[in-house]
Amino acid sequence: MLASVSAAPSQACTSFLLKARDGAPVYGRTMEYGLDLESAVLVAPRGYEYVAVRPNGGAGPRWRVRNAYVGVMSLGMPYVSDGLNEKGLAVGSLYLPGFAGYAAATPQNAASALAPWEVASWLLSNFSTVAEVKEALKTVEIAGLSTPGLNFVLPLHFTIHDASGASLVVEPVDGTLKLHDNPLGVLTNSPTFDWHLTNLRNYLKLSPVAAPPLVINGETFAPIGEGSGLLGVPGDVTPPSRFIRALGFAMSAEPGADGPATVRVAEHVANNFDIPDGFVRDRAKGSPRETTQWTAIADLRARKYYVKTYFDQTLRQIDLMSFDLDAKALRIAPLKPLAAPPALAFPAP
Repeated sequence: MLASVSAAPSQACTSFLLKARDGAPVYGRTMEYGLDLESAVLVAPRGYEYVAVRPNGGAGPRWRVRNAYVGVMSLGMPYVSDGLNEKGLAVGSLYLPGFAGYAAATPQNAASALAPWEVASWLLSNFSTVAEVKEALKTVEIAGLSTPGLNFVLPLHFTIHDASGASLVVEPVDGTLKLHDNPLGVLTNSPTFDWHLTNLRNYLKLSPVAAPPLVINGETFAPIGEGSGLLGVPGDVTPPSRFIRALGFAMSAEPGADGPATVRVAEHVANNFDIPDGFVRDRAKGSPRETTQWTAIADLRARKYYVKTYFDQTLRQIDLMSFDLDAKALRIAPLKPLAAPPALAFPAP
């Protein structure tokens, strides 16, 4: 059963896409939240039936999984906030506070409109490519329904990538779904995606290449140390700053030869957005402190999903294609804290 908890901030999620030298797309993201999400990794097989129940006890949408998928679920609900399916489609849910505006929840759409927390699982269950997602979203509504156990409406937008490297951002604004092709592959939080694209114009001179020396009246001033081309990169954890920083890493990080090699690159990029407990605090005394609860990485071609947590920084692999994708039940693995770092093994003398 879900315990009832009050609203908690989750405004620091960061996502990005890298491409290996052979073109394999690798997606990474962090999940921040102000309370323990009791996260677990879920594998949903083909044929599993989702039967949504609405807060008033009425019936919501129902669907069967066409494409098996793996992802991270929270608070005991079999819906994922992030995941990868057997066709190489990846979907991530990120916060959009102050800007997300859903369709009204009414008796007329109760059985058809998706709830915000159901969207990622619905997309992963049913579709293979960004192009299919675009067409499907023309026919659905996302309604402003309160999340069971949280008792408030999650203000979400969604980042979507497929095995071809195509990327899409989906944002509910003023009751309608806004779809943005995303050639940058990056998404953070508020404001909306189009605002971040405009803000990018403030950082056009940033470069991973060192700045040249400056000569004034015959006097030469050389950069102090490395990274002079990156002077001005914002270092705080606000969504606009993280968007610019994530884009800088995604553009400049040297990719690996293939997907597996680029997974390690993605891990290093994601490490730059890790928030330790206490670094981000609300002014209200006793309010939840936002931390990076887990980091996920997906190799879209290999159909391999990776995850590590705040208390276990070892990156764990879930090979989706190694599971029985026609199994009769969900497979769930809790993400338990690691009591102590594992010992380093030395060869026998």
